[in-house]
Amino acid sequence: MAESIKILYLEDDLTQAEAMTQVLEESGFHYKHCTTGVHFLEQLEQSDFDLLILDWEVPDKTGIEVLEQIRSFLHWQGPILFVTNRDAEQDIVSALEKGADDYMVKPFRRSELEARLHALIRRAGLIDNQSDIEVGPYTVSQQHREILVAGKAVALTTKEYELSLLFMKNVGRLFSRKYLLKNIWGIDSDISTRTVDAHVSSIRRKLGIRATSGYQIKTVYQHGYRLEKLLESEAVA
Repeated sequence: MAESIKILYLEDDLTQAEAMTQVLEESGFHYKHCTTGVHFLEQLEQSDFDLLILDWEVPDKTGIEVLEQIRSFLHWQGPILFVTNRDAEQDIVSALEKGADDYMVKPFRRSELEARLHALIRRAGLIDNQSDIEVGPYTVSQQHREILVAGKAVALTTKEYELSLLFMKNVGRLFSRKYLLKNIWGIDSDISTRTVDAHVSSIRRKLGIRATSGYQIKTVYQHGYRLEKLLESEAVA
């Protein structure tokens, strides 16, 4: 299970980071360690991660500020674990209210950390890549690598399917064009953003992602795209 899970970890204290990364490595997780909030957010935009671990006290931003940007701007919906020295009840409540899924106080115990990570993974359904995904009128059959609209399969190219799957698994999350190029096409460059735009336009058309479906792929100026559910007042009957 752990071998397929990718974790992004924020911690500026190298001694603490060494203890954490040793556990992650020995448990079989793939991970990326960042020491600043800015670098952490950049990595989250550019690469695909399943679970985030945040410290509170980092040099450039507080963990809470990073958390708010993750949830409010990037609309990242995956599990987030706080591991910090701060043990005041108001701090714990603040982190949970702003979007953290769990909270641990340092020094952490290895067995408890592993148990909490596995619990978050199970609750988030990260180990299940075969079940169908239901998004409004759309059904993604991961087993057959196809998307059905109102029960009818739609002919998609491989890249159109992969792009649609990413959006369907992350409704509300904002993806930059650079992120999409890197993770769907394997291109680590900004030179082919028209490729992304063309594929987004194609899946909008083929899947009928418009107001009548109750969803839209919103273009966010100078950044990228986000699949979002429309309010009833915005949807067209």
